[in-house]
Amino acid sequence: MLTYYVVYGNAERVEPAGVFAVDPGSGHALMWNHRQRRWFFAPAAVARFLDDPRNLDRYEEADRATVDRVVPSLTGGVELPTEDEIVAVFRRSAEPTPRS
Repeated sequence: MLTYYVVYGNAERVEPAGVFAVDPGSGHALMWNHRQRRWFFAPAAVARFLDDPRNLDRYEEADRATVDRVVPSLTGGVELPTEDEIVAVFRRSAEPTPRS
């Protein structure tokens, strides 16, 4: 089961600035990349953010329905992938890359 987080630009939590989908068992994580305008496998970046005590007031755990309501305003209308699609991304991204 995935855990979802809504991220805010500051501790006042007025306007959402991001969303994370995390598999707590594996540490895999997905986030919206604003520059590339796509969902991005980013476990290290998400872990750094969530583990930084300076950010404790800048995110909150949320249910999937809440995240689904927040996502369109962050992504310009691109929806969060389904849970099955996210898990598939985690599987593909965690596979070793073949060497040539």
